[in-house]
Formats: sequence, structure tokens, C-alpha cells
Amino acid sequence: VQLQASGGGTVQPGGSLRLSCTASERSFNAYGTGWFRQAPGQEREFVATISGSGSSGGPYYNDPVKGRFTISRDNAVNTVYLQMDGLKPEDTAVYYCAARTSSYYGIYVSQYNFWGRGTQVTVSS
Repeated sequence: VQLQASGGGTVQPGGSLRLSCTASERSFNAYGTGWFRQAPGQEREFVATISGSGSSGGPYYNDPVKGRFTISRDNAVNTVYLQMDGLKPEDTAVYYCAARTSSYYGIYVSQYNFWGRGTQVTVSS
């Protein structure tokens, strides 16, 4: 499965962005999917995750983004979204989407089989 992440950009603090992760195959709809981010000099960090179709549980968010970010999926277009509101400078990072062949959501990098190229998000005044 090939994943294409898009939607990054530069916004002011308090602004919003919506990231998209579109897959090359419909099998993606059954996969647990997550968003991670990596700031310069830091390890890749879990952001949000959602289960694949046929599995319950989640979505699940890392504490720094709870109440500000929303993950969702549209199976008709093989896409998972990350709506980011109330952005802060500390949200600045390269954001990656990932999918795992299990339908359950996952919060660890090691749980994921497929990764997209990152998309840069910069929050700055």
C-alpha cells in the first residue's frame, strides 16, 4: 500500500490545517491508521490513530493534541484526515501517516507496516 500525505503548510498560532492521507488500495480501509510527527532533533511522536473498518475502538489521541486535533476516515476515497485546530508553535513538525495490516488502532511506530512521505507543518507568527 502506498500512502500519500498532503495538506501541510505554514499557519499562525491558533490557525487550522487539515492533513490528508490517501492510499493506493482499497484494502487500506480495513487497516488501522495513524498520524505521527517528528520535529528536528526529536524522535517520531504519536499524534492520533483510528481503527480500520470492521474493528471498534478509538480514535485515540496523544495528550498534547487532545481537544484540538480530530482524526477521521472516508472509505469512499481511501483517505484518512487529521483536522488540526488551535495550532501552537510546538505543533511544528513533519507529519507522517502510517497504516498497519491489523484493523486495530496503534500508538507505536513499530506497529505500522506502511508509511507515507511526510508533510511539513509550521506554526509561526
